[in-house]
Amino acid sequence: MKVPFTWKVTGWFMVGWSAEFPVREVRPLKYFGEDLVAYRDESGAMHILTGHCRHLGAHIGYGGTVVGDCVECPFHGWRWGPDGTNRAIPGENRTRPTVRLRVYPVVEHDGCVFMWHHPDGAAPTWEMPGILTLFPELGSGESSDYYRPYPEFSRKTEREPVHPQVVLENGPDSLHFQYVHGATVTPQMLDYSASDQAWKFLTGWPDARSDDPEKMALKIHVHMFGLGGSISAFEGSSRHRLIFATTPVDDESSDLFYSIWWPRNPGDDDVPPADVRERVERQFLVTVWEDLSIWRHQKYVEHPPLSPKDAKPYLSLRKWAQQFYGVPPVDATA
Repeated sequence: MKVPFTWKVTGWFMVGWSAEFPVREVRPLKYFGEDLVAYRDESGAMHILTGHCRHLGAHIGYGGTVVGDCVECPFHGWRWGPDGTNRAIPGENRTRPTVRLRVYPVVEHDGCVFMWHHPDGAAPTWEMPGILTLFPELGSGESSDYYRPYPEFSRKTEREPVHPQVVLENGPDSLHFQYVHGATVTPQMLDYSASDQAWKFLTGWPDARSDDPEKMALKIHVHMFGLGGSISAFEGSSRHRLIFATTPVDDESSDLFYSIWWPRNPGDDDVPPADVRERVERQFLVTVWEDLSIWRHQKYVEHPPLSPKDAKPYLSLRKWAQQFYGVPPVDATA
């Protein structure tokens, strides 16, 4: 997907689920065109560093090991700390303090792992919000009140030709629900606002059984955390929460992550029973792939002839998104 803006976006971006990163395990990752190494140290803390050892360039994510809070290169045993510094060199009683790996700050919320990205390596300037602690007015922020989201209610699709901003632009686009998702009613944008790193909106689904056009069967509260994705809380006929996150792999593709927190039935443990799994899969987990059938072949239109119904929130979102582009597009100076 060719877009008029860069893929090197600033913000918090999901890279996986906590359960995918056991203690003392080392894994390779690739995001924003960079080879990375992720590891959970012996204390349980997550770290993400530049993937290639500064000694002779081996990828630490393939065969590396955890020693204390360090990760050890599989080629010659050089150890690197979570702050990116060289901590040990086999056979030597010194280290190389001026040789460092780049550190990517990491946070975990509600079983999801997020990495901070800035094109120039600048530190985070805002905090990644908690998934369950958002929207406290809607009730429980306790994970014990929901079935576990991973693995039953989580999905990932890799290297899709989709830019993060295009995914978020689905939010204020109310009319596509009829054609893409087969909705029998058209949702209404009830409110929206841009506030610092968050773009928030409230969508209402009219109650088809009522003659009152103001009566909503369902309301969806959405909080976009930069261009990394959105967190949604459902109010009404459904009370679940979800995250939909998009993380650039390179300048042409992204990985997409999707998880649902479904309210737990009394007496159940955190593993959802078969009937709940079947319902959530049928009604909610399939919607992402319906959108992907459009996004995979979509051409970005910079100045679209928007419908009056969607124009103001759509343009508000695009204006808000501009703050997350710290470097110009690749061909801007060509």
